[in-house]
Amino acid sequence: MVVQGQQEQPLAVSGEKPGRRPRVQKNVTRTIATDICADVFPVGTYLPTENELCDRYGVSRTVIRESLKILESKGLVRGRSRVGTIVCGKDEWNILDQQVLEWIGARIFEFDLLTCILDARRAIEPFAAEFAAERATVQEIAEIERAWQQMRNAEGDVERFTQADVAFHAGLLKASHNQVFVQLSSIIQAALEFSLHASNEAADARDEAVDIHRMLVEALRMRDKVAARECSRRMLEIAARDLSIAVTRHPVPPSA
Repeated sequence: MVVQGQQEQPLAVSGEKPGRRPRVQKNVTRTIATDICADVFPVGTYLPTENELCDRYGVSRTVIRESLKILESKGLVRGRSRVGTIVCGKDEWNILDQQVLEWIGARIFEFDLLTCILDARRAIEPFAAEFAAERATVQEIAEIERAWQQMRNAEGDVERFTQADVAFHAGLLKASHNQVFVQLSSIIQAALEFSLHASNEAADARDEAVDIHRMLVEALRMRDKVAARECSRRMLEIAARDLSIAVTRHPVPPSA
């Protein structure tokens, strides 16, 4: 089998230059991971033996072992001495990890992760907005406003709009000056990006979102905690509406 992205060159590492080894290993790790996410290797089952994986992906045992170590560090698999490597339950996966989210890909709708992320935002962001209205520095408000301006200027570019949207919300958590919220900002950033991209892509127009983000910036500038919290709440209502549209466009198969 040829690994995704290697159309002409085999992935066997014997005789390869050392510099190519990381790329080969990364491709194999991604391919095994996507096979797990696609239920080629279902949860609770054992992966094929190392020798079988070598034959399947056309690489050495060293590459397979390195890939399995990475997958184990992210909670997808667990090695059992003298038994084999078992695929872990999805509740053990590090779903906030950027790579894990990329491996899950379009199946993120089947995992119901976007709804979970929205629930987490509802529990955190209104409080963060209220705290930011009271505690944010002038520079932090300026950075949040700059992110809003980038959202406004992105027009129909969903990727640019989403990157600016992520910067806005990360800046808001930072400006809360709550140490837990600040830590959460870095932890959930990848998940937040996936969530915002899904809702932004589903929206027929983003003018409403741009406007409410502007209103939140103004509330921060005026040090209006009540208005800041209300803006955040309305912002999440818009996100929930757009996310529901995204879900209807990506129906979950009955088997999921």
